[in-house]
Amino acid sequence: MKRLDFLPALVALTGSFLLGGLLLAALGVNPCQAYEAMVAGSLGSLKGLAQTLSKSIPLVLVGLGTIVAFQARIFNIGAEGQMLVGALAGTALGLALPALPGPILLPMVLAAGVTAGALWAGLAGSLKARFGVNEILSTVMLNQVALQLMNFLLSGPMLDPAEIAAGTRIPQSAALPAQIWLPRLIPRTTLHAGLLLLPLLAGAVYFLLRRTTLGFELRAVGLSPLAARYAGIGVENRLVLAMVVSGALAGLAGIVEVTGLHHRSLEGMTGGAGFAGIVAALLGRLDPRWLLPAGTLFAALLVGADKMQRTMQVPASLAIALQGLILCLLVSAEAWERRRRGV
Repeated sequence: MKRLDFLPALVALTGSFLLGGLLLAALGVNPCQAYEAMVAGSLGSLKGLAQTLSKSIPLVLVGLGTIVAFQARIFNIGAEGQMLVGALAGTALGLALPALPGPILLPMVLAAGVTAGALWAGLAGSLKARFGVNEILSTVMLNQVALQLMNFLLSGPMLDPAEIAAGTRIPQSAALPAQIWLPRLIPRTTLHAGLLLLPLLAGAVYFLLRRTTLGFELRAVGLSPLAARYAGIGVENRLVLAMVVSGALAGLAGIVEVTGLHHRSLEGMTGGAGFAGIVAALLGRLDPRWLLPAGTLFAALLVGADKMQRTMQVPASLAIALQGLILCLLVSAEAWERRRRGV
């Protein structure tokens, strides 16, 4: 990949932080001090660095799924919902079989999350392939269905019995069996062993897309469905498969968050990673190798925003605004670059 290929990403990053500085100044806050607090909160201590790396885990997993789907020119905006159903399915299985030993139960729970996410995304992929339904609309609507499903389950069938007994009825499940909690890589921090999956899966996705026949077929479908069909490639099947793999990775992100961080299903367990992971994938130029630093950067942004809020009395939602600015500027810079090259 050429160095100039990253020019849109650099422009988007630089421009978003400059505009963010103007927003801070409008709020009466010194931008330099605010950004210094952000960096210190996310990277300035072992605890902050561990929290940043922990936050990057679901972003990278969702981003990898986004990259796979985009090869076939499918925009999977449903990672939030796929994370939710993956987390719920894995939690339900873990609570149903608490007596099984960890080495047996943990792979089953992870597989349940992967399968649920794959099926949820596969529904949108099938609608796209068979009936031409716009995948952006279907995945966004499926996000809402998954959210309402979570609200129903965590307020009823999966509600923690301890909450019922106490009368508080906080919408959350019971805690998963301790034998399937992912171990902490650094004691007394949130960083868990899910981090070890990232380089392995990034390498696997890169190999799939660049070194296999299936990867070539996905790219061919994305570049020209008509030419791919003429070459004998099953376009509809490849569209569905791209969504299935994308949803599987999002479902894995959901259940990894549960087993590694929360140890139960609860409201807000995705933390917005389903959307932030998409922007991280775009910032990483839809390349699995560059997604790792891009995901870490976004995680640092989110973690540092909390520190900035406490230190400078700035709303933490500024981090969401920065994400939006990065996305808008990234798309604009990409369009300008394409126009300049006459593509």
